[in-house]
Amino acid sequence: MMNFKTICIIGMGYIGLPTASVFANHGIKVLGMDVNADVIGHLKAGKVHIFEPGLQKLFHQALESGRLQVATEVSPAEAFIIAVPTPFFEDKSADMRYVESAAESIVPHLQPGNLVILESTSPPQTTVGLVAPILEKSGLKAGRDFLLAYSPERVLPGRILEELVGNARVIGGVDPASAEAGRDLYQTFVQGDIILTDATTAEMVKLMENTSRDINIAIANEFSRLAEKFGVDIWEAIGIANLHPRVEILRPGIGVGGHCIGVDPWFLVEAAPETARLVRTAREINDAQPAFIADLVDQTAGGVAGKTIALLGLAFKPNVDDLRESPAVKLAHDLEFRGAKVLAYEPFKPEAGLPGITQVTTLAEALSEADLVLLAVAHDQFKALDPAETARQTPAKAVFDAVKAWDKPKWEAAGFAFTGLARRF
Repeated sequence: MMNFKTICIIGMGYIGLPTASVFANHGIKVLGMDVNADVIGHLKAGKVHIFEPGLQKLFHQALESGRLQVATEVSPAEAFIIAVPTPFFEDKSADMRYVESAAESIVPHLQPGNLVILESTSPPQTTVGLVAPILEKSGLKAGRDFLLAYSPERVLPGRILEELVGNARVIGGVDPASAEAGRDLYQTFVQGDIILTDATTAEMVKLMENTSRDINIAIANEFSRLAEKFGVDIWEAIGIANLHPRVEILRPGIGVGGHCIGVDPWFLVEAAPETARLVRTAREINDAQPAFIADLVDQTAGGVAGKTIALLGLAFKPNVDDLRESPAVKLAHDLEFRGAKVLAYEPFKPEAGLPGITQVTTLAEALSEADLVLLAVAHDQFKALDPAETARQTPAKAVFDAVKAWDKPKWEAAGFAFTGLARRF
């Protein structure tokens, strides 16, 4: 069994920073590296730059212990973890430049016996076909001179710290010794099962998990479109259908976002376009859902051109500050394209600086000029809004609930014309 004392984690984002903090609080000396000098500046000042419950406290503890340091340069360590973004280009092909750069930064510091783990979600065969050749520029051979594995993050924003520890961890090595070394490292804090396999299987597992969910969301979204066409309340229909013991239809909404479910399936489409036909179709359905919602809002409002819409929520899911690939952002752009003036309020990131979107910093500001109030993200504070109080804060006489978070009769009793995604009740 290997006993790691030092780790360098490359990428201090939604995964790298929590991972670094957890490792440091479990007794390992960690260097958290990020090329963004502003991010490192915030961290050196003791402030986390992302919202995640419990992270500020955990990070502060790690920093105070002296076991966590941050820098803009890689330093020698016994193990290196790559936790950088893997976005995609306009044509939906994977942008692996961050992974390539991270691997290149390790090369000068790689020593015999070191372990390198890629955590970034990646197309199949990235570990063996991209990362290994870059690292081998050091003159060392993967699986012979150094250990190399892939271990995808499998956590939910809003519950990252809990799930980092409790979830099962998949570790795929370029050889069995690499997988075993990864197990030795992560069992420092992982309480869930640790499953060992090969690197490409581990990559495939992560993509399968998110693609499966994307497909299930796509059928729910398509059902919502059919329900609109047939005059059916989709929420009633789903509730009845889900009474069947072998049926579990998910909730429809405004689309799919985040850095995982909205991105990962495209890696399979890119790798095998002729085979991944269902995967592509599901992605296209979910990507088109914001425009479908914009069409519904346009129709129910009798045209949005020239009207002001208070858009509540820009995050990709409730109660997080993550705006990556958010369908709410796309919805805002779609409404602007139709001629609406959109005042967007995102309580978890009120000044995100998104191009082409007018953000306001308070709910009152969003409501004060609105002709229509559009609920795009079911943040708890939006779900708790009192219709009568809201009526006193806005000239708007209409609301549109795109995520079924509001009680239709209560809002109608407060004087609002109420519509929503395939809603009758």
